[in-house]
Amino acid sequence: MVANKEELYYKCLDTVNKQIDKYQNEMDQIKESMENNDAHTDYDEDDSKGQLLGDFEKYAEYLDNSRKMKEKLARIDRKHYTEQIDFGSVVETSENYYFISAALGKITLDEGSTVYAISTDAPIYQEMKGKKAGESFAFNDKEHKILEVH
Repeated sequence: MVANKEELYYKCLDTVNKQIDKYQNEMDQIKESMENNDAHTDYDEDDSKGQLLGDFEKYAEYLDNSRKMKEKLARIDRKHYTEQIDFGSVVETSENYYFISAALGKITLDEGSTVYAISTDAPIYQEMKGKKAGESFAFNDKEHKILEVH
């Protein structure tokens, strides 16, 4: 096994918390910038304000998504292991390791191995859902053998 679920969980949580901090900081900077712009009167003010508002909304959406991912992670039972692939499973295939949790992408663990944190909305999850160690599934015209499920 590449990693224990506990370490994987905390790495994912750390990734999400960093995203939340980053997006919150971006929003704070934009807010500050908009407040500073109110003190000035320029001809281009409307354009820059519109751009700032658009960026603010974009980061607000990112922040909301990251918070939803954090909520999703909180629902994972880190002590529970199942034979069938489901939400919260750590899956070892012939190609990669997957953590069915939140769409965080590539997570590098302390010992250097890589796990892909994917959500239950990921197309590859739809192919492996409910399967057990020893079974296979096809994804992107390639056969993947499931070696272990934790």
